[in-house]
Amino acid sequence: MRRAPSPRSVPPICAALIILSALFVARSPGSPGAAEPDEAAATRLLRFPTLSRDSIAFVYAGDIWTVARGGGLARRLTADPGLELMPRYSPDGTWIAFTGEYDGNRDVYIVPAEGGEPKRLTFWTDTGHPAERAGPNNMVVGWTPDGKRVLFRSRHQAWEDRAGRLYTVGVDGGLPEPLPMPEGGLASFSPDGRRLVYNRIWTNFRTWKRYRGGMTLSLWVYDIPGNKLEKLTENDNNATEPAWIGDRIYFDSDRDKTFNLFSVDPESKKVTKLTDHREYDARWASGGPGGVVYENGGDIYLYDIAAGKSAKVAIRVPAERPAARPGFVPLSEKITEFGLSPDGKRAVFVARGEVLTVPAEKGNTRNLTNSSGAHDRGASWSPDGKSIAYLSDQTGEDEIWIVPQDGSAPARRLTSDGHGWRFGPIVSPDSRKIAFADKDLKLFWVDVASGRVTQADQAREAEINDYAWSPDSRWLAYSKQNPDQMRQIYLYSLETGRVTRVTSDMNDSRAPVFDPDGRYLYFLSDRDLNASVGAFDFSYVYNNVTRVYALTLRKDLASPFAPESDEVKVGEAGKEAGTEKETGKESAAAAGKEKKAGAREAAKEVAPIKVDLEGIEERIAAFPIQPATVSDLRAGKSTVYYMTGPSPNLSDDGDDGGSKGVVHAFDMEKRKDAVLISDVGSYDLSADGAKVIYSAGKQYGIIDAKPGAVAAKVGDGVLKLDGLSMFLDPRAEWRQIFDETWRLERDFFYVPNMHGLDWPAMKRKYGALVPHVAHRFALTYLIGEMIAELNAGHAYVGGGDMPKAKTVPIALLGVDYGLDRASGRYRIGRILQGQNWVESRRAPLTEPGVDVPEGSYVLKIDGVDLKSPAVPDDLLQNKTGGTVTLTINSRPDDKGARQVAVRPLADEEQLRYFDRIETIRKKVEKATEGKVGYLHIPNMGGDGLNEFVRQYYPQIRKQGMIIDVRNNGGGFVSELIHHLPIPGLLRADGLPDQPLLGVRRRHLPLLLQEIRARAAHRHAHLGRRRRHPRLFAARGRGLCHPPGIRDVRSRRAVGHRGAWRRSRHRGRQPGRPGR
Repeated sequence: MRRAPSPRSVPPICAALIILSALFVARSPGSPGAAEPDEAAATRLLRFPTLSRDSIAFVYAGDIWTVARGGGLARRLTADPGLELMPRYSPDGTWIAFTGEYDGNRDVYIVPAEGGEPKRLTFWTDTGHPAERAGPNNMVVGWTPDGKRVLFRSRHQAWEDRAGRLYTVGVDGGLPEPLPMPEGGLASFSPDGRRLVYNRIWTNFRTWKRYRGGMTLSLWVYDIPGNKLEKLTENDNNATEPAWIGDRIYFDSDRDKTFNLFSVDPESKKVTKLTDHREYDARWASGGPGGVVYENGGDIYLYDIAAGKSAKVAIRVPAERPAARPGFVPLSEKITEFGLSPDGKRAVFVARGEVLTVPAEKGNTRNLTNSSGAHDRGASWSPDGKSIAYLSDQTGEDEIWIVPQDGSAPARRLTSDGHGWRFGPIVSPDSRKIAFADKDLKLFWVDVASGRVTQADQAREAEINDYAWSPDSRWLAYSKQNPDQMRQIYLYSLETGRVTRVTSDMNDSRAPVFDPDGRYLYFLSDRDLNASVGAFDFSYVYNNVTRVYALTLRKDLASPFAPESDEVKVGEAGKEAGTEKETGKESAAAAGKEKKAGAREAAKEVAPIKVDLEGIEERIAAFPIQPATVSDLRAGKSTVYYMTGPSPNLSDDGDDGGSKGVVHAFDMEKRKDAVLISDVGSYDLSADGAKVIYSAGKQYGIIDAKPGAVAAKVGDGVLKLDGLSMFLDPRAEWRQIFDETWRLERDFFYVPNMHGLDWPAMKRKYGALVPHVAHRFALTYLIGEMIAELNAGHAYVGGGDMPKAKTVPIALLGVDYGLDRASGRYRIGRILQGQNWVESRRAPLTEPGVDVPEGSYVLKIDGVDLKSPAVPDDLLQNKTGGTVTLTINSRPDDKGARQVAVRPLADEEQLRYFDRIETIRKKVEKATEGKVGYLHIPNMGGDGLNEFVRQYYPQIRKQGMIIDVRNNGGGFVSELIHHLPIPGLLRADGLPDQPLLGVRRRHLPLLLQEIRARAAHRHAHLGRRRRHPRLFAARGRGLCHPPGIRDVRSRRAVGHRGAWRRSRHRGRQPGRPGR
């Protein structure tokens, strides 16, 4: 069975593993799937509370609710498919500001505290596409003390998606005004408005508990009139979510490991602990008249300042909980795996953890599992056509199940010894055995009749994931990785239990498949080396190194590509079946002349194949095809299929090649290669070799496996997937997602002792709150809290099947606006520097033919008058993809005004990034009279490597170079960057020659700060080992997970259901996506 292609292709070194999550509940569509909370009991999982004189507002199930300070029955304040977050009462309690998604984008809104129509205050699109751990954009933080302006944090002018600044915006709208500090997180004004307590760093949505690195949250006090900054708390523990009430500042801190409420005197800096929660963290504190509210374990607590006591507020929310209502949902866009019946008349799909089959032309769609509460995956159709084997965790662990393909009987469990993650089952040709592997690097096979499980082999370095059956069902072929990260092909005999390596350890070989006639073993191997030299330096790279190879299983069998010769036949006398030596074309022709076996014939007894193990490594022949990037090897009778695709690259921009695969069919008899179909993501071959199923984007089709005179095209044989659906019980699905996440951390965390954590206790602790989940956002929060207990830096969670409002794009002009208060008109304060030949860095107002100088007034946009309190971004809504006409003048009136047509941007992230680094580079150049260069590395991925090359080589002859890795996003290319420089060379005349790889300079200062990922630490570490940079750094984010820098290749994405990442040393097979 084939995985549906992921959105982009990533290199093996950082491969992301994608999985589904769900728990099986055998039921009819209407039966309950998971326990529901008691409606009469207090509601839990109430988030982000805020306090007024007589009320508490909070978020539940994505909406804002209010309740009396003493608790009781809550009242809904907002209702919208999108999320409403971070409510904050105005100082007088008449308004509530919040971050909402009413119009698709997350912006700042206010609504009367008694209810009414929300009013939008900002029209700022997000910068880039940050992960959930970056927190919401345009996030409401509080109010100014006079109640006239809302304080919020935004990435609007940020040059990278984790940076953010504090702004205020008036309750009547208008242009938001930045606070003087360049970056900021949560904050609170002093009662007189002259000072602000705030976090300079923002990590509040990260799943980090007990974090103590350079991004530890400290409180700072900024004196606004005096322009002075003072540190209030030390960063040996986290102090955040401040609320300035009277002469004290209240805040949450984990100085005792668990977050509790504290207060501090801003003058003496004396800290007092106010609460003593020990099970759950006290988070998201918010101050109001006489008290502080915060959340703890899904409940809301109110700390009474006068009484000095904290008490739980019992709140009952009479919500409809629409996100938790069971109902039918379509699955056609949730497909994660696909395959074919043996005769190609039906296709099998895995979608949202369900196993379903679809007819090629006529018939009904069948959901064979109906399992909201189970994660069913890895479906494998038996060659006899009768049943489908698959993996399911309906028992709480992965087990092998088998179900009749027509759904005529319930599924039957074959194994009962599951104790960890397992890899997809493959049914043998005789349909009597099933092979599978597990996370302990073991390979097994199970007898279908008895359920007896036999271990075939165990690897040492990585999971076994490319196993294949011989046509007689007596052998398994697979690859194992050695300590040098090279893979070799092995054969396992079911009769003898013997394991034999059949390819050299001097080559990387993988993906074995047997010839259906048992003559050959085909496989992929990287043996074609043709180096390319880099365009900017004297380094090398190898692409297109893979080819298909054939290994002859019998020593008396000639190579399938042996020399051919036309000879006169002299008769058949004396020949005995099975004794003649087959050579060359005769061998392939014999295979082609055999009668095709149908789906039912596959189950008949097949004569044992002969395998001569002695000298088998030498009996290998290369296919006469061009080496390429090859994958998806399949074998039919006399035809071998494989897929080629674009060479992998590291860049995030441009086409990722996800649907650019070309399926080839190599005719073994004619020794001719033909293109079967192009522009596909993946494909699979039916067991009888007659049909091929392909995927291309969201299309799936079945075509003949035999190439025609003209290659097939995407759209041929397309399948109708309208009938793919399931009856979904969200509560059962949420419980399964939670349980599987817990199991996967148990199975794959990099140290078995889970950092000394009682991991089963964590499941009980946070699992107790799962029945109270009423929205996918709440489940993400719970999972984040659980994995945060591991205290591992690369443990993340995000995504999920949440209601989404339609996003309204905002056209961006690449400028910073200023308001002329006297006239109410907007001026262009600054035009960003760009690279107009790069689309993502295009500066619209500097393009040829656009003459708009800085300081110009923008009087109209597309003929609509622009004047405060209206803002430019409001008039630029939904105007991307075309041109915008600006009415421009050097004065704030129409006299002498002119019109210019501008082609706006939809995203300014890359433009703002280039503007920032170019501004700094010019400052360095000016300050050093051109002697010192400057470059910034934004991350240690493809983009970061590209930026290094773009910025480094044009400055290679300078006397020094400042290497800036502040705000580095992490990655894995540190070694590549440090591999490049070597000392310069001297020519014979003593003059310096152009160096081959660059110049290693004595003066290479390295700038780092708190906000940088682990790869930036690796960069600094490598640099210091090479003794060439001088380091200028604040305490960094940290390696994030002891001991040292861990491998973070392992990522499990849960398709529409979300994604999480855990850290482990071993690399992972690109896994099967899920929900």
